[in-house]
Amino acid sequence: MRNSSNRRCASSFTAAILCLVAGVELHIAFSQDTATAATDTPPPDLSVRTKGSDWEGFLGPTGDGKSQERGLISPWPASGPRLVWQQRVGTGYGMPAISRGRLFQFDRHGDMARLTCQNAATMAELWRFEYPTAYEDLYGYDNGPRCMPVVDGDRVYIYGAEGMLHCVRAVDGKLVWKVDTGREFGVITNFFGVGSTPVVEGDLLLVHVGGSPPESRLVPPGALDLVKPNGTAIVAFDKRTGQVRYRVGDDLASYAVPRVTTIGGRRWCFQFARSGLFAFDPTTGKQDFQFPWRAPILESVNASNAVTAGDLVFISETYGPGSALLKVRPGGYDVVWSDEQSRRDKRMQTHWNTAVEINGFLYGSSGRHSNNAELRCVSLATGEVKWSEPDLSRASLTYVDGHFVCLTEYGELLLLKVNPEKFDVVSRFTPVRPEGGEDPSGLGPVRLLAYPAWAAPTIAHGLMYVRGKDRLVCYEIIPE
Repeated sequence: MRNSSNRRCASSFTAAILCLVAGVELHIAFSQDTATAATDTPPPDLSVRTKGSDWEGFLGPTGDGKSQERGLISPWPASGPRLVWQQRVGTGYGMPAISRGRLFQFDRHGDMARLTCQNAATMAELWRFEYPTAYEDLYGYDNGPRCMPVVDGDRVYIYGAEGMLHCVRAVDGKLVWKVDTGREFGVITNFFGVGSTPVVEGDLLLVHVGGSPPESRLVPPGALDLVKPNGTAIVAFDKRTGQVRYRVGDDLASYAVPRVTTIGGRRWCFQFARSGLFAFDPTTGKQDFQFPWRAPILESVNASNAVTAGDLVFISETYGPGSALLKVRPGGYDVVWSDEQSRRDKRMQTHWNTAVEINGFLYGSSGRHSNNAELRCVSLATGEVKWSEPDLSRASLTYVDGHFVCLTEYGELLLLKVNPEKFDVVSRFTPVRPEGGEDPSGLGPVRLLAYPAWAAPTIAHGLMYVRGKDRLVCYEIIPE
């Protein structure tokens, strides 16, 4: 999920969420009679495209918005790449996961949150899994899921806007286990519900929960500054059973996704939570440090993932302090540079998009509002702004084969060459409905990707998937 928070925030759920009594053992909330076993063996491969790779989690195989596929068509035809298919989707903000010839889409339809599995080539529905949801967003945004599905072997994980965490089988959608994180950990609803996609790490599923003690349920709706954390910023579940392995981080939830990487021969996880960044060993749950970084105003959220490059970690937000670069070591960090002391000329202020690092340069959309957002290139080492391009509205980037696919929030697609010296446009086009028709506002043909197009494009096996308000669209950008 990458939501705008330009309006004054209020709570979308009542703050009186049931909390566990301290010391009571957490339980997995499902009936053993209805649970189904899953294995580490993936289901049969239905793929018909032999080149490329799957896209099974948030921001792709490496979790950083980079595709390793090659052979990109460049430039695109004037009318854009070949349209493979388009389909209407339910409400929500998440992109699909692509795995072994299957497309998994998580959306809301009426009062049901629905995970749909389709054949990625024919789009024939293979199965669906649903559960009832009553999440309501009081800020004018839709009530659908903010997180995308995550695929691991024969398991698919979904994390709903109301905090329901499910594990189902990839082969047939049968329930394996589920946990109501709001009830189990005392989560007080964040401004836009739950929006941090879980991450698989070894035998664990890392989930950004951010629970609170029982007394926080008495806090008035929307007053997150009065809500206390209870040490469950990250909860590590056994990915096969749903049992809790450990909890770490004394902070509330944000909308950033855990970033897991290897530095100095060991695994690290960086979570940009509500009040700042904290780092820990994802194997053991031992915390290394916490770095405060958040705008002082109540109505602010951290939503952009931490970006890693070697032992450097970059974080950015759009409501106040801007960006910072840390050099990390076991148990601590050094600040390389920071926007905190500067009131103006912030280097980068990412909103929901996550910057992409290529060869020592950061590329990302900087700005809180559509009218002031600029696509920027920033030197990672120094924070120097190399170039800045206005008038694109807020945008998301996905890297592939020396280029960026850039999707603006109003549904325009650009192909950019990765170039730290200038904004280098190769192609740009605005997809329109193949069936024709004129926009009622008199702005020309009806756009295929309606506002808000907030999710970064997904690339798998030469196909690019992009999403607008109510449609998922597939283009071929690398020929088979």
